Amino acid sequence: MSMNTPICDFAARYNEQRTSRFHMPGHKGIARLGCEGLDITEIAGADSLYEADGIIRESEKNAGELFGARTFYSAEGSSLAVRAMLDLAREYAAEHGRPPLVWAGRNAHISFVSAAALLDLRVRWLYPADGGTYMSCIIDAGQLEKMLAEADEAPAAVYITSPDYLGSMNDIRALAEVCHRHGALLLVDNAHGAYLKFLPRSLHPMDLGADICCDSAHKTLPVLTGGAYLHIAKSAANFSDKAVREALRLFGSTSPSYLILQSLDLANRYLAERFPRELAAFVPQAEEAKRRLAAHGCTLVGQEPLKLTMAAKPCGYLGTEMAEALAEKKIIAEFSDPDYVVFMLAPVQGKAELDRLTEALLSLPRRESISTPMPVFSRPQRKMTIREAAMSPFETLPVDRCLGRTLARANAGCPPAVPILVSGEVIDKKAAECFHYYGVESCNVVKEQPRS
Repeated sequence: MSMNTPICDFAARYNEQRTSRFHMPGHKGIARLGCEGLDITEIAGADSLYEADGIIRESEKNAGELFGARTFYSAEGSSLAVRAMLDLAREYAAEHGRPPLVWAGRNAHISFVSAAALLDLRVRWLYPADGGTYMSCIIDAGQLEKMLAEADEAPAAVYITSPDYLGSMNDIRALAEVCHRHGALLLVDNAHGAYLKFLPRSLHPMDLGADICCDSAHKTLPVLTGGAYLHIAKSAANFSDKAVREALRLFGSTSPSYLILQSLDLANRYLAERFPRELAAFVPQAEEAKRRLAAHGCTLVGQEPLKLTMAAKPCGYLGTEMAEALAEKKIIAEFSDPDYVVFMLAPVQGKAELDRLTEALLSLPRRESISTPMPVFSRPQRKMTIREAAMSPFETLPVDRCLGRTLARANAGCPPAVPILVSGEVIDKKAAECFHYYGVESCNVVKEQPRS
Protein backbone atom coordinates (compact mmCIF):
# COMPACT_ATOMS: atom_id res chain seq x y z
CA MET A 1 0.00 0.00 0.00
CA SER A 2 1.39 3.39 -1.00
CA MET A 3 0.46 6.50 0.97
CA ASN A 4 0.88 10.15 0.10
CA THR A 5 2.20 12.65 2.65
CA PRO A 6 0.18 15.85 2.16
CA ILE A 7 1.34 17.72 5.28
CA CYS A 8 5.02 17.02 4.61
CA ASP A 9 4.67 17.92 0.95
CA PHE A 10 3.03 21.27 1.74
CA ALA A 11 5.66 22.22 4.32
CA ALA A 12 8.50 21.25 1.99
CA ARG A 13 7.06 23.28 -0.91
CA TYR A 14 6.53 26.30 1.32
CA ASN A 15 10.09 26.11 2.62
CA GLU A 16 11.50 25.86 -0.90
CA GLN A 17 9.69 29.04 -1.98
CA ARG A 18 11.90 31.22 0.26
CA THR A 19 8.96 33.47 1.12
CA SER A 20 9.17 36.36 3.56
CA ARG A 21 7.51 34.99 6.71
CA PHE A 22 5.55 37.77 8.35
CA HIS A 23 3.73 35.20 10.47
CA MET A 24 4.47 32.93 13.41
CA PRO A 25 6.77 31.30 14.56
CA GLY A 26 9.27 33.95 15.55
CA HIS A 27 12.30 32.11 14.16
CA LYS A 28 10.97 32.99 10.64
CA GLY A 29 12.33 29.76 9.22
CA ILE A 30 15.95 30.66 9.94
CA ALA A 31 17.80 27.51 10.97
CA ARG A 32 19.26 27.15 14.42
CA LEU A 33 18.26 23.61 15.24
CA GLY A 34 17.92 22.83 11.54
CA CYS A 35 14.17 22.12 11.42
CA GLU A 36 12.90 25.69 11.51
CA GLY A 37 12.21 25.93 7.78
CA LEU A 38 9.55 23.24 8.11
CA ASP A 39 8.09 24.63 11.33
CA ILE A 40 5.05 26.54 10.15
CA THR A 41 1.71 27.74 11.47
CA GLU A 42 -1.87 27.77 10.14
CA ILE A 43 -1.14 29.78 7.01
CA ALA A 44 -3.31 29.50 3.90
CA GLY A 45 -3.26 25.94 2.63
CA ALA A 46 -1.76 24.48 5.81
CA ASP A 47 -5.18 23.51 7.22
CA SER A 48 -6.01 23.76 10.94
CA LEU A 49 -6.03 20.76 13.26
CA TYR A 50 -9.36 21.34 15.01
CA GLU A 51 -11.19 22.43 11.85
CA ALA A 52 -9.32 20.09 9.51
CA ASP A 53 -10.79 19.86 6.02
CA GLY A 54 -7.62 19.96 3.91
CA ILE A 55 -4.18 18.38 4.10
CA ILE A 56 -4.46 17.44 7.78
CA ARG A 57 -7.79 15.69 7.26
CA GLU A 58 -6.36 13.91 4.21
CA SER A 59 -3.45 12.67 6.29
CA GLU A 60 -5.74 11.60 9.14
CA LYS A 61 -7.82 9.59 6.66
CA ASN A 62 -4.63 7.84 5.57
CA ALA A 63 -3.96 6.94 9.20
CA GLY A 64 -7.56 5.81 9.61
CA GLU A 65 -7.17 3.41 6.67
CA LEU A 66 -4.17 1.89 8.40
CA PHE A 67 -5.90 1.51 11.77
CA GLY A 68 -9.38 0.64 10.51
CA ALA A 69 -10.96 3.50 12.42
CA ARG A 70 -11.81 7.17 12.28
CA THR A 71 -8.47 8.58 13.33
CA PHE A 72 -7.64 12.06 14.60
CA TYR A 73 -4.20 13.50 15.30
CA SER A 74 -2.91 14.88 18.56
CA ALA A 75 0.26 16.95 18.74
CA GLU A 76 0.11 16.81 22.55
CA GLY A 77 0.48 13.10 23.12
CA SER A 78 -2.09 10.66 24.42
CA SER A 79 -2.70 13.00 27.36
CA LEU A 80 -4.81 15.20 25.09
CA ALA A 81 -6.53 12.16 23.57
CA VAL A 82 -7.37 10.74 27.02
CA ARG A 83 -9.04 14.01 28.00
CA ALA A 84 -10.98 14.07 24.73
CA MET A 85 -12.10 10.47 25.29
CA LEU A 86 -13.57 11.40 28.65
CA ASP A 87 -15.35 14.41 27.20
CA LEU A 88 -16.93 12.12 24.62
CA ALA A 89 -17.95 9.76 27.41
CA ARG A 90 -19.59 12.72 29.16
CA GLU A 91 -21.47 13.53 25.97
CA TYR A 92 -22.52 9.89 25.60
CA ALA A 93 -23.84 9.87 29.17
CA ALA A 94 -25.92 13.00 28.58
CA GLU A 95 -27.41 11.67 25.34
CA HIS A 96 -28.28 8.27 26.81
CA GLY A 97 -29.69 9.41 30.13
CA ARG A 98 -26.84 7.99 32.18
CA PRO A 99 -25.00 9.66 35.03
CA PRO A 100 -21.56 11.16 34.25
CA LEU A 101 -19.97 8.04 35.71
CA VAL A 102 -16.91 6.17 34.42
CA TRP A 103 -15.57 2.93 35.82
CA ALA A 104 -11.80 2.89 35.46
CA GLY A 105 -8.91 0.56 36.11
CA ARG A 106 -7.03 1.92 39.08
CA ASN A 107 -3.76 2.29 37.16
CA ALA A 108 -5.11 5.19 35.08
CA HIS A 109 -2.70 7.84 33.87
CA ILE A 110 -2.63 11.21 35.64
CA SER A 111 -4.24 12.80 32.55
CA PHE A 112 -7.35 10.73 33.29
CA VAL A 113 -7.50 12.16 36.81
CA SER A 114 -7.08 15.75 35.65
CA ALA A 115 -9.75 15.29 32.98
CA ALA A 116 -12.16 13.81 35.53
CA ALA A 117 -11.58 16.87 37.70
CA LEU A 118 -12.08 19.36 34.88
CA LEU A 119 -15.17 17.61 33.50
CA ASP A 120 -16.60 16.83 36.96
CA LEU A 121 -16.91 13.14 36.13
CA ARG A 122 -17.63 10.62 38.82
CA VAL A 123 -15.20 7.71 38.89
CA ARG A 124 -15.60 4.24 40.33
CA TRP A 125 -12.26 2.50 40.50
CA LEU A 126 -11.83 -1.08 39.32
CA TYR A 127 -9.29 -3.29 41.10
CA PRO A 128 -7.86 -6.65 40.07
CA ALA A 129 -8.79 -9.70 42.09
CA ASP A 130 -5.15 -10.27 43.09
CA GLY A 131 -4.66 -6.73 44.37
CA GLY A 132 -2.13 -5.84 41.68
CA THR A 133 0.24 -2.89 41.95
CA TYR A 134 -0.39 0.77 41.34
CA MET A 135 0.92 0.30 37.79
CA SER A 136 -0.93 -2.90 36.84
CA CYS A 137 -4.65 -3.60 36.89
CA ILE A 138 -5.88 -6.68 35.02
CA ILE A 139 -9.67 -6.76 35.08
CA ASP A 140 -11.44 -10.09 34.73
CA ALA A 141 -14.34 -9.98 32.26
CA GLY A 142 -16.45 -12.24 34.45
CA GLN A 143 -15.86 -9.97 37.43
CA LEU A 144 -16.86 -6.94 35.34
CA GLU A 145 -20.00 -8.70 34.09
CA LYS A 146 -21.09 -9.42 37.65
CA MET A 147 -20.40 -5.86 38.79
CA LEU A 148 -22.34 -4.32 35.91
CA ALA A 149 -25.28 -6.70 36.42
CA GLU A 150 -25.49 -5.76 40.10
CA ALA A 151 -24.79 -2.03 39.75
CA ASP A 152 -27.36 0.47 40.96
CA GLU A 153 -26.07 2.97 38.40
CA ALA A 154 -24.86 1.99 34.95
CA PRO A 155 -21.65 3.76 33.89
CA ALA A 156 -21.42 5.62 30.63
CA ALA A 157 -18.06 4.00 29.98
CA VAL A 158 -15.45 1.59 31.26
CA TYR A 159 -11.86 2.82 30.95
CA ILE A 160 -8.93 0.41 30.76
CA THR A 161 -5.17 0.95 30.43
CA SER A 162 -3.70 -1.76 28.23
CA PRO A 163 -0.82 -2.39 27.78
CA ASP A 164 0.23 -0.97 31.12
CA TYR A 165 3.66 0.38 31.97
CA LEU A 166 4.98 -3.06 32.93
CA GLY A 167 3.72 -4.69 29.73
CA SER A 168 0.66 -6.50 31.10
CA MET A 169 -2.34 -6.63 28.77
CA ASN A 170 -6.06 -6.93 29.42
CA ASP A 171 -8.41 -9.17 27.45
CA ILE A 172 -9.91 -6.30 25.49
CA ARG A 173 -12.18 -8.49 23.36
CA ALA A 174 -13.84 -10.08 26.40
CA LEU A 175 -14.16 -6.74 28.20
CA ALA A 176 -15.68 -5.11 25.09
CA GLU A 177 -18.33 -7.82 24.83
CA VAL A 178 -19.30 -7.30 28.48
CA CYS A 179 -19.45 -3.51 28.13
CA HIS A 180 -21.59 -3.65 25.03
CA ARG A 181 -24.07 -6.05 26.64
CA HIS A 182 -24.61 -3.40 29.30
CA GLY A 183 -24.68 -0.38 27.00
CA ALA A 184 -21.37 1.06 28.19
CA LEU A 185 -18.57 2.34 25.98
CA LEU A 186 -15.17 0.70 26.29
CA LEU A 187 -12.39 3.29 26.31
CA VAL A 188 -8.80 2.06 26.11
CA ASP A 189 -5.62 3.94 26.92
CA ASN A 190 -3.41 2.13 24.42
CA ALA A 191 -0.63 4.71 24.69
CA HIS A 192 2.05 2.01 24.74
CA GLY A 193 0.53 -0.14 22.01
CA ALA A 194 0.22 1.70 18.68
CA TYR A 195 2.39 -0.99 17.07
CA LEU A 196 -0.03 -3.77 18.11
CA LYS A 197 -2.06 -3.07 14.96
CA PHE A 198 0.83 -4.14 12.75
CA LEU A 199 1.62 -7.53 14.28
CA PRO A 200 0.94 -10.52 12.01
CA ARG A 201 -2.25 -10.93 14.08
CA SER A 202 -3.44 -7.54 15.28
CA LEU A 203 -3.81 -7.06 19.03
CA HIS A 204 -4.90 -3.45 18.69
CA PRO A 205 -7.94 -2.42 20.77
CA MET A 206 -9.80 -1.15 17.70
CA ASP A 207 -9.68 -4.66 16.26
CA LEU A 208 -10.78 -6.20 19.55
CA GLY A 209 -13.98 -4.24 20.09
CA ALA A 210 -12.98 -0.99 21.81
CA ASP A 211 -15.20 2.00 21.03
CA ILE A 212 -12.55 4.69 21.50
CA CYS A 213 -8.85 4.43 22.16
CA CYS A 214 -5.71 6.51 22.07
CA ASP A 215 -2.21 5.59 20.90
CA SER A 216 0.97 7.48 21.65
CA ALA A 217 2.53 7.08 18.22
CA HIS A 218 5.79 8.51 19.54
CA LYS A 219 6.19 5.76 22.15
CA THR A 220 6.46 2.79 19.79
CA LEU A 221 6.51 4.18 16.24
CA PRO A 222 9.05 6.44 14.50
CA VAL A 223 7.20 9.65 15.36
CA LEU A 224 8.39 12.80 17.14
CA THR A 225 7.57 13.15 20.82
CA GLY A 226 4.00 14.38 21.23
CA GLY A 227 2.57 12.64 18.17
CA ALA A 228 -0.52 10.59 19.05
CA TYR A 229 -3.79 9.25 17.68
CA LEU A 230 -7.38 9.29 18.88
CA HIS A 231 -9.30 6.43 17.25
CA ILE A 232 -13.09 6.19 17.08
CA ALA A 233 -14.60 2.85 16.07
CA LYS A 234 -16.57 3.06 12.85
CA SER A 235 -19.47 1.49 14.72
CA ALA A 236 -19.49 4.44 17.15
CA ALA A 237 -21.23 6.60 14.56
CA ASN A 238 -23.05 8.65 17.17
CA PHE A 239 -19.88 10.73 17.57
CA SER A 240 -19.64 13.12 14.64
CA ASP A 241 -16.25 14.27 13.42
CA LYS A 242 -17.11 17.74 14.69
CA ALA A 243 -17.87 16.39 18.17
CA VAL A 244 -14.51 14.61 18.27
CA ARG A 245 -12.61 17.70 17.14
CA GLU A 246 -14.43 19.86 19.68
CA ALA A 247 -13.48 17.39 22.42
CA LEU A 248 -9.84 17.72 21.35
CA ARG A 249 -10.12 21.49 21.05
CA LEU A 250 -11.53 21.74 24.58
CA PHE A 251 -8.15 20.74 26.03
CA GLY A 252 -5.72 21.27 23.15
CA SER A 253 -3.35 24.09 22.31
CA THR A 254 -4.37 26.46 19.54
CA SER A 255 -0.78 26.19 18.29
CA PRO A 256 -0.23 22.48 17.57
CA SER A 257 3.25 21.69 16.28
CA TYR A 258 3.42 21.25 12.53
CA LEU A 259 6.68 19.38 12.96
CA ILE A 260 4.81 16.74 14.98
CA LEU A 261 1.98 16.70 12.43
CA GLN A 262 4.51 16.15 9.65
CA SER A 263 6.04 13.32 11.64
CA LEU A 264 2.64 11.63 11.96
CA ASP A 265 2.02 12.23 8.27
CA LEU A 266 5.33 10.70 7.19
CA ALA A 267 4.82 7.72 9.50
CA ASN A 268 1.78 6.68 7.46
CA ARG A 269 3.93 5.79 4.49
CA TYR A 270 6.38 3.83 6.66
CA LEU A 271 3.55 1.97 8.39
CA ALA A 272 1.96 1.10 5.06
CA GLU A 273 5.10 0.03 3.24
CA ARG A 274 7.71 -1.30 5.68
CA PHE A 275 6.77 -1.52 9.32
CA PRO A 276 4.63 -4.72 9.32
CA ARG A 277 7.43 -6.64 7.62
CA GLU A 278 10.11 -5.27 9.93
CA LEU A 279 7.94 -5.92 12.99
CA ALA A 280 7.22 -9.50 11.93
CA ALA A 281 10.97 -10.13 11.68
CA PHE A 282 11.83 -8.40 14.95
CA VAL A 283 9.22 -9.85 17.32
CA PRO A 284 10.67 -13.42 17.15
CA GLN A 285 14.10 -11.95 17.93
CA ALA A 286 12.63 -10.17 20.96
CA GLU A 287 10.94 -13.41 22.05
CA GLU A 288 14.22 -15.26 21.75
CA ALA A 289 16.00 -12.64 23.88
CA LYS A 290 13.32 -13.07 26.55
CA ARG A 291 13.62 -16.87 26.41
CA ARG A 292 17.37 -16.62 26.79
CA LEU A 293 17.06 -14.37 29.84
CA ALA A 294 14.44 -16.64 31.39
CA ALA A 295 16.64 -19.69 30.80
CA HIS A 296 19.38 -17.99 32.84
CA GLY A 297 17.04 -17.44 35.78
CA CYS A 298 15.84 -13.91 35.02
CA THR A 299 12.27 -13.14 36.08
CA LEU A 300 10.27 -11.35 33.39
CA VAL A 301 6.74 -9.99 33.67
CA GLY A 302 4.10 -8.87 31.19
CA GLN A 303 3.01 -10.19 27.81
CA GLU A 304 3.56 -7.18 25.58
CA PRO A 305 5.77 -8.18 22.60
CA LEU A 306 7.91 -5.03 22.47
CA LYS A 307 8.39 -4.50 26.17
CA LEU A 308 10.96 -6.33 28.27
CA THR A 309 10.20 -5.90 31.97
CA MET A 310 12.58 -7.53 34.41
CA ALA A 311 11.97 -8.12 38.11
CA ALA A 312 15.25 -7.05 39.67
CA LYS A 313 15.00 -8.33 43.24
CA PRO A 314 15.35 -12.03 42.35
CA CYS A 315 18.79 -11.10 40.94
CA GLY A 316 19.74 -9.30 44.14
CA TYR A 317 19.22 -5.76 42.87
CA LEU A 318 16.72 -3.01 43.30
CA GLY A 319 15.38 -2.01 39.93
CA THR A 320 16.95 1.40 40.29
CA GLU A 321 20.34 -0.20 41.02
CA MET A 322 20.06 -2.43 37.98
CA ALA A 323 19.20 0.55 35.77
CA GLU A 324 22.21 2.46 37.11
CA ALA A 325 24.53 -0.49 36.43
CA LEU A 326 23.27 -0.67 32.86
CA ALA A 327 23.60 3.09 32.40
CA GLU A 328 27.31 2.69 33.12
CA LYS A 329 27.37 0.41 30.07
CA LYS A 330 25.52 3.13 28.11
CA ILE A 331 22.26 1.19 28.08
CA ILE A 332 19.39 3.39 29.21
CA ALA A 333 16.15 1.84 30.42
CA GLU A 334 12.74 3.43 29.94
CA PHE A 335 11.86 3.16 33.63
CA SER A 336 12.97 1.68 36.92
CA ASP A 337 11.63 1.52 40.45
CA PRO A 338 12.57 -0.64 43.45
CA ASP A 339 11.11 -3.76 41.80
CA TYR A 340 11.30 -3.50 38.03
CA VAL A 341 13.35 -2.28 35.10
CA VAL A 342 11.43 -1.63 31.88
CA PHE A 343 12.99 -1.68 28.41
CA MET A 344 11.01 -0.60 25.34
CA LEU A 345 12.07 -2.37 22.16
CA ALA A 346 11.65 -1.35 18.50
CA PRO A 347 12.45 -3.00 15.15
CA VAL A 348 14.77 -0.14 14.22
CA GLN A 349 17.18 -1.40 16.90
CA GLY A 350 17.68 -4.76 15.25
CA LYS A 351 19.17 -7.95 16.63
CA ALA A 352 22.52 -6.38 17.45
CA GLU A 353 20.99 -3.99 19.98
CA LEU A 354 18.86 -6.77 21.45
CA ASP A 355 21.95 -8.92 21.89
CA ARG A 356 23.77 -6.02 23.53
CA LEU A 357 20.97 -5.59 26.07
CA THR A 358 20.75 -9.33 26.72
CA GLU A 359 24.48 -9.70 27.24
CA ALA A 360 24.56 -6.69 29.57
CA LEU A 361 21.76 -8.14 31.71
CA LEU A 362 23.40 -11.56 31.85
CA SER A 363 26.78 -10.06 32.74
CA LEU A 364 25.48 -8.42 35.93
CA PRO A 365 26.88 -10.36 38.91
CA ARG A 366 24.13 -12.35 40.60
CA ARG A 367 23.60 -11.58 44.26
CA GLU A 368 21.43 -13.06 46.97
CA SER A 369 17.83 -12.28 46.13
CA ILE A 370 16.09 -9.42 47.91
CA SER A 371 13.01 -10.63 49.73
CA THR A 372 11.57 -7.26 50.77
CA PRO A 373 8.05 -7.20 49.29
CA MET A 374 6.48 -4.20 47.66
CA PRO A 375 3.83 -2.52 49.83
CA VAL A 376 0.28 -3.81 49.63
CA PHE A 377 -1.84 -1.59 47.43
CA SER A 378 -4.93 -0.65 49.43
CA ARG A 379 -8.34 0.72 48.55
CA PRO A 380 -8.29 4.11 50.26
CA GLN A 381 -11.26 5.90 51.72
CA ARG A 382 -12.71 8.65 49.55
CA LYS A 383 -13.69 11.84 51.33
CA MET A 384 -14.27 14.24 48.42
CA THR A 385 -14.93 13.96 44.71
CA ILE A 386 -11.94 14.27 42.40
CA ARG A 387 -13.09 17.71 41.27
CA GLU A 388 -13.80 19.01 44.77
CA ALA A 389 -10.37 17.97 46.01
CA ALA A 390 -8.41 19.01 42.93
CA MET A 391 -9.99 22.47 42.95
CA SER A 392 -9.58 23.03 46.70
CA PRO A 393 -6.91 25.27 48.22
CA PHE A 394 -4.01 23.03 49.16
CA GLU A 395 -0.75 22.94 51.05
CA THR A 396 2.28 20.77 50.48
CA LEU A 397 3.50 18.78 53.49
CA PRO A 398 5.94 15.92 54.16
CA VAL A 399 4.21 12.56 53.81
CA ASP A 400 4.43 11.74 57.52
CA ARG A 401 2.50 14.92 58.34
CA CYS A 402 -0.26 14.02 55.88
CA LEU A 403 -1.81 11.04 57.68
CA GLY A 404 -5.56 11.43 57.85
CA ARG A 405 -5.53 14.34 55.40
CA THR A 406 -7.28 14.43 52.03
CA LEU A 407 -5.15 14.46 48.89
CA ALA A 408 -5.79 17.55 46.78
CA ARG A 409 -3.83 17.41 43.54
CA ALA A 410 -2.31 14.03 42.80
CA ASN A 411 1.45 13.93 42.44
CA ALA A 412 2.73 11.41 39.93
CA GLY A 413 6.21 11.49 38.45
CA CYS A 414 6.61 10.72 34.77
CA PRO A 415 7.40 7.99 34.05
CA PRO A 416 5.11 6.26 34.90
CA ALA A 417 2.68 9.18 35.60
CA VAL A 418 0.32 6.84 37.45
CA PRO A 419 -0.81 8.31 40.77
CA ILE A 420 -0.51 6.15 43.88
CA LEU A 421 -3.39 8.07 45.45
CA VAL A 422 -6.08 10.09 43.70
CA SER A 423 -7.53 13.49 44.52
CA GLY A 424 -10.18 13.23 47.23
CA GLU A 425 -8.77 10.14 48.92
CA VAL A 426 -7.56 10.00 52.51
CA ILE A 427 -3.85 9.40 53.12
CA ASP A 428 -3.70 6.41 55.47
CA LYS A 429 -0.71 4.41 56.76
CA LYS A 430 -0.70 2.05 53.78
CA ALA A 431 -0.70 4.97 51.36
CA ALA A 432 2.14 6.61 53.29
CA GLU A 433 4.12 3.37 53.10
CA CYS A 434 3.64 3.34 49.34
CA PHE A 435 4.73 6.95 49.02
CA HIS A 436 7.91 6.28 51.01
CA TYR A 437 8.64 3.09 49.10
CA TYR A 438 8.46 4.86 45.74
CA GLY A 439 10.39 7.90 46.87
CA VAL A 440 7.50 10.36 47.18
CA GLU A 441 8.49 12.79 49.94
CA SER A 442 5.55 15.21 50.06
CA CYS A 443 1.88 15.46 49.17
CA ASN A 444 -0.54 18.21 48.24
CA VAL A 445 -3.34 18.04 50.78
CA VAL A 446 -6.58 19.98 51.07
CA LYS A 447 -6.17 22.92 53.40
CA GLU A 448 -8.11 22.51 56.58
CA GLN A 449 -10.55 25.29 57.38
CA PRO A 450 -9.67 27.18 60.58
CA ARG A 451 -11.97 26.42 63.49
CA SER A 452 -14.15 29.34 64.50
